[in-house]
Amino acid sequence: MMNKDKQISSVAIKQMSLLAIIVILAGLICFNLALFIPSVLGAITIYVVCRKYNFYLQEEKKWKPSLAALALMFASLIVLILPIYFIADLIIDKLGNAQAYMAKFNVFLDKIHSYIFSKTGFDILSKENMNKLKDSAGKVSTSAVSGTFNTLTVVMSMYFILYFMLERPRLFEKILTSSAPLKRSNISLIGDKMRKLIMANAIGIPVVAIGQGIVALIGYLIFGAPGAVLLFALTAAASVIPVVGTAIVYVPVCIFMIAEGNTGQGLGLAIYCLVVVGLTDNLLRFTLLKKLENIHPLNTVFGIIMGMNLFGFMGLIFGPILISLTLLLVQVYRNEFSDENTPPELELPGQDDIKEKLI
Repeated sequence: MMNKDKQISSVAIKQMSLLAIIVILAGLICFNLALFIPSVLGAITIYVVCRKYNFYLQEEKKWKPSLAALALMFASLIVLILPIYFIADLIIDKLGNAQAYMAKFNVFLDKIHSYIFSKTGFDILSKENMNKLKDSAGKVSTSAVSGTFNTLTVVMSMYFILYFMLERPRLFEKILTSSAPLKRSNISLIGDKMRKLIMANAIGIPVVAIGQGIVALIGYLIFGAPGAVLLFALTAAASVIPVVGTAIVYVPVCIFMIAEGNTGQGLGLAIYCLVVVGLTDNLLRFTLLKKLENIHPLNTVFGIIMGMNLFGFMGLIFGPILISLTLLLVQVYRNEFSDENTPPELELPGQDDIKEKLI
């Protein structure tokens, strides 16, 4: 006879069955609506940024919900979307004529390669690597042009979703909080942390990008770099690249200018970008970003790499958030299921203990 104490209770079986059904259905929904994930993430980002203004207009100024939603959508389009669109459109416009662009790009690479080889004697950019780099640039330029329609589709669907979030914000937040199988304190903890992370990434990343781009543009104009406006857009876009950042743009430009015979201008631009643009980056990151939310640099680096692979452009914002949220959920798990209110303090060995072990 089976021991009744060791039997799984019917309540636990029902609970596990219900959880399995929920996970399967959620997986099916996400799999079939995967194309809309960037739109949903973008809508959540703008909702969080506009949240307090939405409540102010609807509950204090007594605006109609639809009018408040449309006004905030228009404001977000002007403040958040158009600057990004301007930079992307500028880059895509330059890449539009792929053949003409690639011809100039190949000359640019060959000039840099010849200069480095003549000065150092090392074939740093071998013929094989040069061909790979040219092929990669060609693929990027083609995909950038072909991705324009997809970007417009994402933005349109994002604002469609955002409208219904902003129109009835209390209902939207009530659905989220009532659906979460957590304590109210942990729901508030996650909500507050998510708000801070989204604000830090949604506001901080564009400000850092545009700030570095403007400072670099001044240097490009002063030292006569070719295509200063395009370089501004590329520098702003490159500021989000982990580790290398804006150096991936201004270093080749400086080498190209030196190879063209403009040694003084090339060296001057290199020093300017290294000092002034680098200082601007550190100043913005360690003041604005830390004020919004103190995010560890490794979190940002690995979060952006992972987020870009998962969510595309919106991964710049939600990649670091996903890593931070994972660490936060570990804390929430302990709060939900651990009997201890706080983890035990780490006891470090004293000097006497160390001496005894050495003896």
